Amino acid sequence: MGIFRKFASLVTGSPKDYSLWIAVKCDRCGEIIRTRVDLNNDLSAEYGEGEGETAYYSRKVLIGKEGCYVPIEVEMKFDARRNLVEKQVKGGKFVED
Repeated sequence: MGIFRKFASLVTGSPKDYSLWIAVKCDRCGEIIRTRVDLNNDLSAEYGEGEGETAYYSRKVLIGKEGCYVPIEVEMKFDARRNLVEKQVKGGKFVED
């Protein structure tokens, strides 16, 4: 079975994780909420005036499980290579995981 896996990895290539994990802490209850941003599917393109000025944008609204139910809004901006450039949060604070 191992030879088939090696062959499959040669044909398809190694799987890459195109995701960004963020964590926020709710201002009201203090719950830490983690979420995943899929860099291939969750980003919206923002086209510039000329060629090559494409940037990306993502907005997520997070609600915790602890019963607080206050929405936490996260807005992120990415460059053309989908690297995080700017992030803002309303209703919480970013925390390191």
